[in-house]
Amino acid sequence: MLAFLSAFAGSHIGKTTVLALIVAHQGIHTMSSRHHIARSCSTRCDAASKLVFSGSKSSRRLCMTWSAAHLKPIGVVLQALAGWHRLMNAAVGGAAVLSVLLSVANPAQADPFFQSNKPPLQEMKAPEPDSNDLSQEEIASVKLFQQNTPSVVNISNIAVRQDRWSMDSQKVPQGMGSGFFWDDKGHIVTNFHVIKGAADIKVALIDQSVWSAKLIGGDPDKDIAVLQLECETSKIEELKPISLGQSSNLLVGQKVYAIGNPFGLDHTLTQGIVSGVGRELNTPGARGVPIRNVIQTDAAINPGNSGGVLLDSKGRLIGINTAIADPTGRGASSGVGFAIPVDSVKGLVDQILKYGRVIRPVLGITIAPPQTVRQLGLDGVLVLEAPSGSPANQAGIKGTFRDNSGKLVLGDILTGINGKAIKLQKDLFAALDDLKPGDKVQLDIVREGKQDQVSVTLGERSDPSATANGAIGPD
Repeated sequence: MLAFLSAFAGSHIGKTTVLALIVAHQGIHTMSSRHHIARSCSTRCDAASKLVFSGSKSSRRLCMTWSAAHLKPIGVVLQALAGWHRLMNAAVGGAAVLSVLLSVANPAQADPFFQSNKPPLQEMKAPEPDSNDLSQEEIASVKLFQQNTPSVVNISNIAVRQDRWSMDSQKVPQGMGSGFFWDDKGHIVTNFHVIKGAADIKVALIDQSVWSAKLIGGDPDKDIAVLQLECETSKIEELKPISLGQSSNLLVGQKVYAIGNPFGLDHTLTQGIVSGVGRELNTPGARGVPIRNVIQTDAAINPGNSGGVLLDSKGRLIGINTAIADPTGRGASSGVGFAIPVDSVKGLVDQILKYGRVIRPVLGITIAPPQTVRQLGLDGVLVLEAPSGSPANQAGIKGTFRDNSGKLVLGDILTGINGKAIKLQKDLFAALDDLKPGDKVQLDIVREGKQDQVSVTLGERSDPSATANGAIGPD
């Protein structure tokens, strides 16, 4: 029977007409029941007529000239299928029935119009660039923007404020930034400072729909955060992740493009060049840990661009726009912007997605401020405290204290780690960045004016403020 229907649909009046007959037959079959069902069937027959008359002229003539005798063999077949057809959900309709029948009978000839396909990826609706009006360079820039804009989102940081008079709590926006889709699972990467202190996070997509997002984890020291978009699965299937590139092979002078939401202006493109590589940028965290190998660019980056993408000329991600040099203090672009290199971001995001946080090694010491060390004329990092139970304390590292007479006794001064010289605080942080918890390291120290070495097994740093289970609060 199925083969008959398939052959019939392919050789005589087409699938559209068979669909009409199925719908019409279902209407005739059920018209003998109650009146409200008959009204429903009438609607189905009308729909069937519209489907038939949208076909070819030969199909219309054939359908209109058929007699009851011609339809009888088909009716026998359809009546045999009627019991099975009534089991179908009414919402599926005649089109889905036909799709199933034809796919079973001959999958190769199934009409793709009636097949359910994966939702298309979100795209920017814009006219194609005209080669008669634009140069090849302009066309390349336009296409790069159109292809990558759907991957970039607008992020709103929502805080809870309490009214001083009524004591009522209300949600108010306290900041805005950018982000982008890292993968096809709805994970969004942005700067940590964009979502810092947020009670709620809202994300606007290219189609202007707005969704909530939750923090999976982040690293305040490296200004990276990963969010999970909270929406239905069908929406996530439409999302377009960014294409990842490399930052290790960047050259000064090559073109770059920044896409973000400066001053809340949706999806803005600016372009420039790589102005410098290997820069060092201090993050706003309390620890003052620097970000190494930062990319410098003259592409305009303004407030709201933070967390947006920096792309190469192929449209691949090479950095995350994060800061600008602003000598005026007015938050405007000065032509000196900075982006976190994607090679550093990859490892951080992978850890956050796997563990919900960035796993970092720790010595377990409290160190003196850099200005204190300079005032004392010392080279290295002065240990103020090695708390009980910390890796440094267990290895015998000594902190600064006062003796019985009240005299200040300086603690150990770290001057090297695994043979690498440590002259400043940033040197220590840079050395620890290349290590992981559980590694055993050799520390060069100066204790009471004498050189010494101590072996320490690094511990794991806990930072609840940068995890989904902790508050999205201050460092």
